[in-house]
Amino acid sequence: MTSGGNRRGAGGSKGDSKGSSGARRLHARVRTAKGRKISSTQWLERQLNDPYVAEAKAKGYRSRAAFKLSQIHEKVGLIRAGARVVDLGAAPGGWTQVAVALAGPTGRVVGIDLQEMLPVPGAELLQLDFLSEDAPERLEAALGGPVDVVLSDMAPSSTGHSKTDHLRIMGLAEAALDFAESALAPGGAFVCKVLQGGSEKALLDRLKRHFAKVRHIKPPASRADSSELYVVAQGFRGQPREVADPTS
Repeated sequence: MTSGGNRRGAGGSKGDSKGSSGARRLHARVRTAKGRKISSTQWLERQLNDPYVAEAKAKGYRSRAAFKLSQIHEKVGLIRAGARVVDLGAAPGGWTQVAVALAGPTGRVVGIDLQEMLPVPGAELLQLDFLSEDAPERLEAALGGPVDVVLSDMAPSSTGHSKTDHLRIMGLAEAALDFAESALAPGGAFVCKVLQGGSEKALLDRLKRHFAKVRHIKPPASRADSSELYVVAQGFRGQPREVADPTS
């Protein structure tokens, strides 16, 4: 179900709210329809009353998550004009759209996802597993050079069990970091989603070894009741070069 689903049960108002642009909005309520679960009704009501959902639709973004990347960029200056950017797990394309706008006409943006995506103007989309053996070669051909920024808003489907969900999202974060360390140019940046409580010590220690600055950010567009955070690492130091053994 999407925010464009059955709205015949919406009606009346209970107070009002202000959107992210400051405009006052009425609060829509949704009655539980026959055959619809309570959780689905709650999700629909939240979508109808979420100012970022409305603003994303108005601005042509494919998801409200686009505002999260915009807000992270505003805080740390993540994507410069002319940057080469890779968006891992890019579908439906909200982050890719923002990356294209920030990198500008001289930048290069590649979105990677297992599922097929509708074209994003200004970006090249690759349908593949970013951990596959041919991914680096295809990426280099698409970008024409090393990567400046690796983005990952990936998250597994929730199981409802907090420890399991944490382990699963950390596994994705580590896989995304594996990719970033092999693809980033010196000075590059890496962003990925984690859950509240922060990244595990092993991941943080690894990030601090390879990046000059590491921080956690919860952008305003992240819902207050969501446990998601983003770990942002900047100033990639590069992988240490292997030194040939002179005796070999």
